[in-house]
Amino acid sequence: MSTGDIPLNATRRGKTKRQGGISGKKKHSINLFLLTVPFLILVILFSYYPLLGWVYAFYDYQPPIPLSESQFVGFQWFKMMIQNPAQLHTVGQVLINTFVMSGLGILTSFFPLFFAIGLNEIRSKHFKNVIQTLTTLPNFISWVLVYAVAFAMFSSTGMVNELLQNIHLISQPIHFLDSDSGTYIKMLLWSLWKGLGWGSILYLAGISGIDPELYEAAQVDGANRFQQIIHVTIPQLMPTYLVMLMLSVSNFLNNGMDQYFVFQNAFNLKHIQVLDLYVYNVGMGQNSLSLATAISMLKSLVSVVLLFLVNWASKRTRGESII
Repeated sequence: MSTGDIPLNATRRGKTKRQGGISGKKKHSINLFLLTVPFLILVILFSYYPLLGWVYAFYDYQPPIPLSESQFVGFQWFKMMIQNPAQLHTVGQVLINTFVMSGLGILTSFFPLFFAIGLNEIRSKHFKNVIQTLTTLPNFISWVLVYAVAFAMFSSTGMVNELLQNIHLISQPIHFLDSDSGTYIKMLLWSLWKGLGWGSILYLAGISGIDPELYEAAQVDGANRFQQIIHVTIPQLMPTYLVMLMLSVSNFLNNGMDQYFVFQNAFNLKHIQVLDLYVYNVGMGQNSLSLATAISMLKSLVSVVLLFLVNWASKRTRGESII
C-alpha cells in the first residue's frame, strides 16, 4: 500500500497521540514548577524583599521615628566610611579580620574531603557509623551552647585550668577565652570542630557514586588502597571540591556572625570582629542603623562581584559555570 493509501483515521490517531504526548510533557513541567513555587516564595520573602531596607542607608534614621520623617542625607554614610580616619581604620581592621578568617577557612577547605576519604576506608561499619555520628552532631548544636561548653572547659575557673593546676603543671590560670592571643586560630579550630563531619557528607555521597569498575581496574593494575585513593578517589571528587571551593571564594566576605558574637569580649574584640559582626555592633550596639545598612550594602555588592568573578574563572578553567 502506498503512502497515499494510508487511512485518514490512522493519520488522525497519529496526530492525537503526538498532541497527547506534548500535552503530557507540558503538564509534567507545570507540576514540577508548582513544586518549586513555595521555595521561590521563601527566597523572595527572606532574600529579596529585605533588600528594600537598603533605603535606610540614605537617611539619618533614628528609631522609633518613622522613615518618612527622617532626614534624607544621600551618600553621607558612604562618604563617612572613607573620609573619617577613625572609621576608616576600624573598617580596615575589620576587613583584615574578615580576610584572614575566610582565608583560613579556604586553606582548610580540604579537611572534610580527606576526612570523608578516611571514613570511607574504615572497614568496621559500626565503628564508622559511630565516628560519623559523633562528628556530625556538633553541626546541630547552636553556637551559644558551644560557647557554654567552651566556657565550662577553658575559662579561668574551667575544667582544664583546674586540672592543670591540680597536677601542678601551671600556677596561674591560662586565659584561653579572655585573651587576644591566637584569636584567628581559636576561631578556626572551633569552626573545624563544628563543621568537619557535616562538610564531609557531600564527599561521602560523591565517593558512593564512583564507579566500582574504576577500583577493580586499579586493583588489576596492582594498585594498593593508598594508590587507589590517589589515582581514583581524589580525582573523582575534585569536580565537587572545586565547586565548593568556588562557592566559598564567592562567599568570601560572609563569615557569619553567631560564632564571633558569642566568643567576643573586651579582650579579643580587635581581632574577632569580622564584617558581619561589625555591622551588627554598629547597628544595634551603637544605634546607627543607617551606617550599618551602608556597610552591609557595600559588603553585598562586593560579594556579588566576587561571585561573578569566580563564575568567570570557572568557565575559563573548567568550561563550566556555577550560575
